[in-house]
Amino acid sequence: MEQKINYLEEKMAIMQHELAQMSHEVYAQQKEVAQLMLEIEKLKSRLENMQPDSGILSPNDDVPPPHY
Repeated sequence: MEQKINYLEEKMAIMQHELAQMSHEVYAQQKEVAQLMLEIEKLKSRLENMQPDSGILSPNDDVPPPHY
């Protein structure tokens, strides 16, 4: 019976350790997602503020490739 208790205690300790690691990973990923979302918002803002004569064609500019 004592062996079984020791086994269960070991399993519980391992699971607690793994849970702590996963929690840390989730936190790191949430932080990274927040940074990426901020970067996306910055890029969207830059695109919205771009001048039409910036040299970048819009999808509506139906210009054939130079080899035609």
